Amino acid sequence: MGIFLGHIDTARCTYARPESFSEREDRHLLNNRGSEGMTSIALVTGGTRGIGGAIARSLKSAGWPVASVYHGNDQVAEQFSRETGISVFRWDVADEAACREGVALVEAALGPVAALVNNAGITRDGMFHRMSWVQWREVLATNLDSMFAMTQAVIGGMRERRFGRIVNISSINGQKGQAGQVNYSAAKAGVIGFTKALAHETASRGITVNAVCPGYIDTDMVAALRGEVRDEIVAGIPVGRLGEPDEIAEAVSYLVSPKAAFCTGSVLTINGGQYVANG
Repeated sequence: MGIFLGHIDTARCTYARPESFSEREDRHLLNNRGSEGMTSIALVTGGTRGIGGAIARSLKSAGWPVASVYHGNDQVAEQFSRETGISVFRWDVADEAACREGVALVEAALGPVAALVNNAGITRDGMFHRMSWVQWREVLATNLDSMFAMTQAVIGGMRERRFGRIVNISSINGQKGQAGQVNYSAAKAGVIGFTKALAHETASRGITVNAVCPGYIDTDMVAALRGEVRDEIVAGIPVGRLGEPDEIAEAVSYLVSPKAAFCTGSVLTINGGQYVANG
């Protein structure tokens, strides 16, 4: 289809660089410097569709060079890259070795990662008494283990450069719980604990770590629900509507910006008033 200049393949990850990425564009990007003479980048997991795609677009609009990681749909990723000019990389964020190799590939191709958005997530819903070990482990691996694997792959460089922005996408259901989502709620609650603890460790090194807890957002996942289920969800949201992916994306853009340098260990709840957290 002509949208890729080339591919670099390893056993676990693939890189595709879009034609629209040029040296001229690079010179005019926001001057985020991880080290002398090197433009630093933002990396977004689950970054080619839904909330992740909106985050990647928002960060690019703010001037960041962006790399988006995906795992499932090559066609969607290629279309996203073609439309946005954002480089896309394919690997499984639940695979620790793939994360190490993938991040190394990203940094070799584009520059050091200064902002990491851990957005990738899946659901395997079911009532707990019927939930299988596979359903439990798949969700914990993708939604929580990935926090360790991806962050571990970038934290060393951030500490050396004494600068970094990490934003972890949790969920309203990690705050309040949800029937049929014991696995998902447990993982997303773990994301909040991970965020708060890591923020304590990294603040002195110029690295902020924050979490965003979206409520029900108008994505393909919600659109796939039965009409009556969707209506019931909206009826429980005080503002009377679903959230928009761009509303989450703008919050993430703020958290990685210089304006949020004093914000770390925070949990930003964006759910239309459906659940009011204590902090």
